[in-house]
Amino acid sequence: MASISSDDDHKPFMFLGKDVSKVPCFRNSFLYGIIGGFTMGVGYFLCTSKTLRSTHFGFGSFVTISSIYWITCRYNYDNTEETLNELKGIIKAKKSGIDVK
Repeated sequence: MASISSDDDHKPFMFLGKDVSKVPCFRNSFLYGIIGGFTMGVGYFLCTSKTLRSTHFGFGSFVTISSIYWITCRYNYDNTEETLNELKGIIKAKKSGIDVK
């Protein structure tokens, strides 16, 4: 049985010279933004029946949700990376016999 996502047939999605599938937090922030923007746009349309205004509201919600999720996710990612790098340094120092406090 073949796996769903294989590295062999991975086609990179390039944007500004970077493969966005390799960028941390991109996928989740984009998906949450799409779902949130669509939901907010449809909800606004159901309440007001104004097509153009609900489209603007949905797109604004998409941008806002994506941006907020991206910022919080990257903040948490950077903090985790910093902690892991500190722990790697401590482990490396302990292996070499240096006393680390």
